[in-house]
Order: sequence, then C-alpha cells, then structure tokens
Amino acid sequence: MEKIGHRYVIQYFYLKGLSPTNIKAELDSTLGGSAPSFTTIKYSVAEFKQGRTSYQNEHRSGRPNDVTTRGMVKKIHKRVVDDRPLKVREIADMLGISKSGVHRILTENLGMKKL
Repeated sequence: MEKIGHRYVIQYFYLKGLSPTNIKAELDSTLGGSAPSFTTIKYSVAEFKQGRTSYQNEHRSGRPNDVTTRGMVKKIHKRVVDDRPLKVREIADMLGISKSGVHRILTENLGMKKL
C-alpha cells in the first residue's frame, strides 16, 4: 500500500476515535511488515487534528532531486565534445549542478570514463 492509502486508513481510524497506538496495532495486524511506523502514524494523526484534508504530499520548493534530464545530458555531451580536457568540476560550475550529478551523467548516461 502506498503512502496515500496509508493516510486514508489512518484518517478512517482517527475519525473512529482510535489513538495512534491503537491505529498502529490495527495496521500491524493487517499489513504486517509494510505498515507505516508509529512515528508516521502519530504525525499523520496530528495533521488530521489540525485540519489537514489533503492526502497528497505538500508541494516543496527547492532544487529538483534529479538533474538527469534529456536536455542536461545533451548539454554535458556537447561541452565534453567541444572541449575534451574539461574537468567534472568545471562542467558542474558551468551548468550549475553538482559534481556527482555530472559524474553520474558522464558514466551512466553517456558511457564515458576517465582514460
């Protein structure tokens, strides 16, 4: 069951008047090892008490987790082909992404390695 499904069930038990401890016991008996942790249940119940109505994760601002897009792969490939002796750090600085992101694209997506 996914997080959204867990939230539906947690809210159902919360509306029935069960405490987080009792909700955890119910979910453990039903879902076994795939049940959410007690901390997750306690946090969800607290949010429902405060009036949360959405089951979706809230939008978070900030940097995206993955920079491995088709456009970024093309940009890195073009930089490497145009100027071979570039360092990973230089490419990262030019494109504004992490060195590990550049290294992952070079090795996994473009199949390149240091010679």
